[in-house]
Formats: sequence, C-alpha cells, structure tokens
Amino acid sequence: MLSPSYMIRVLKGMSLDEYKEVLDRTAKFSGMSKAAITADMAKCAVKFGAGYFDYVTFGFWDLTDEQRDTFLTRLRNKKLISHFNDDTYEHLFDNKEDFNNLFKDYIKRDFINFKTSSKGEVREFVEKHKVIFCKPVDGSCGHGCMKKNLDDYESFDEMYRELLQEDSWLLEEVLKQHPDNEKVYPYAMNCLRIITVVDKQRVPHVIFATQKFGLNGRVVDNYGFGTRVDLETGKICSPGVSGDGSMAIVYDEHPMTHYKLMGHQVPMFKEACELAKEAALVVPQVRYVGWDIGITPDGPAIVEGNNYCAHDFWQLPAQTPEKTGILPVFEAIEPDLHVR
Repeated sequence: MLSPSYMIRVLKGMSLDEYKEVLDRTAKFSGMSKAAITADMAKCAVKFGAGYFDYVTFGFWDLTDEQRDTFLTRLRNKKLISHFNDDTYEHLFDNKEDFNNLFKDYIKRDFINFKTSSKGEVREFVEKHKVIFCKPVDGSCGHGCMKKNLDDYESFDEMYRELLQEDSWLLEEVLKQHPDNEKVYPYAMNCLRIITVVDKQRVPHVIFATQKFGLNGRVVDNYGFGTRVDLETGKICSPGVSGDGSMAIVYDEHPMTHYKLMGHQVPMFKEACELAKEAALVVPQVRYVGWDIGITPDGPAIVEGNNYCAHDFWQLPAQTPEKTGILPVFEAIEPDLHVR
C-alpha cells in the first residue's frame, strides 16, 4: 500500500500534459473510456505501486489483478533498489571515471579524464586512438555522448579547443563491435543489458537479458529499441520494442538495415553473462545492477553498470507474452523480500 506522503510527492511531481498524453494513448490502445481508465489507474497506483506510465507501458488494462501483481512497478522498483543497494556506494556507478577505475579489468579500453589531464597527455591519447568516444563524467542515458575523429579536424589543436568548450569529458577508446552485431546496426556499440542479483550467500544470478540496438544513426543505443534474449540459448526471442516504452513501436526487423531480429544469435552471450556475474561481486554493497555490455571480436566488455536500474523496458508486453512480470524471480532469490 502507498503511504500518504508518497502519494503527495507523486501528485506534486505529476505533469498534467504527460498524464493527458498517457490517457489518450491508453484509450486508443484499450478501447476503454477515459473515466474508466482513470479509475483503474488510481486502483493500480494504490494496490500495485504503478504510475500512469507503468499502466500504459505494461498494458495493465489487459491484465488481471493477479497478473498485475507480478510486475515490478515504479514504487516497487524504488523499494527493491533500497533493499539490495547501499546508496553510499552509488558514486562508484554514477561517476564514469570512478566506475572505469574500479572496473578497469572489465571495461577493456583506455580512458582519460580531459579536465584533469595535461594537453600533452590528451594529445598522446587522441593520436594513439584517432577516434575517441566522449562522455560527461556524471551523465546518464547517453546524453551528451559523441564520437570525435581526429581526421575531421585540421589539427589536434582545433580538436582540443572544441573539447575545452564541452562538459567535463571522459575520453575513451572506441570499442570495436563484433561483426554479428555490427550488421544489425553499425553506428553504435549495441549493448546487452544483463540484469544481475547477488543473493545473501554472495551467489550472483542473471535474471534477464535484453539486446539493445541503436536507431537513426545515433552513436549510442539509448532511445533505440530492445529485444529479449533467451537466457539458455542467447538468441533473441521477442520483437524489438521502442526504448521510450511506446507500445505503438514494435520491430520485427531493424528499420535501417532490415535485419530480421527473431532468432539472432547474440555473439559470446554465455561469456557476457559470466563477465556480468563476476563484476556483480566487485561491490558487495550493491547487489542489483543492470550491466551494459558490448561484444567485441575479442570478447565482452562492460560499458557501464546501472545501480538504479530502469524497471520498465524488460517487462514490456511484446517481451512478456506469458503476461507475467519479473517480481517473482526476485522473490525466489530473496524470499524475505517485501516490496509488494
């Protein structure tokens, strides 16, 4: 049950325009009246901790209460993170430089902090790698990330002057992508999102995997789409679903390359799962992590770890034809979990 104080905070942060858009979308998909949707949304908020985005994203109008109760909703995910993860260690995941230093044996690429390095050190790094990936040290969701190629500038000095105008950059070597994923979308490292949970006996479990793909020429896979990966075979076993949670956009093939998605074998999937499980034990105070893992020709490499893992994109209707959420999987691993 939601506490009154939480309900007040949610209502204060609620966007009326966003709510109206969600209401319109839900009415279109469900065929229900807006009055009926509003009443059912309120019920799901109180009973299941579901926000209005949860309601439309998970297709709650088409689920029984028993099915709805299996879903990891917005409030439940917040409780779950508080249960598994000690927030005093969150900087190790949120700060990209801290993360790279801690997981340097897992990321398998060079990096340098532009703001704390001399011009000579930056020159040496750039001239070594030629093409570099730039990201804000404390950014998220791919915001502000870009590739820069030394050959696109008249000189290193021109490139350096441009970097001086940007945010606090972390400069990284660009990972080469495995050709089997490159042919699906070649403009970004298409990451596997592997969800791990470490139980109280310090045994790591992989509970879900999503293969993400970029769109529209973007150099990151954020705001592209994700597909479910079968944990036994490592093959894609669902259509792609838009990263914005819109149920209206489902992909049977990549719209740019027309590569058929279903049955695609994710290369080195088992190795990626083992890498994620090994990394999951590095910070024992953080037991629930979503790992973004790039697959290179030489093996998997961790791109980043998310200690505040989004709960929506791995429970979408196209990926859950059995109409069952992920919450029972968590409860099987941790029987004394109480987030319902």
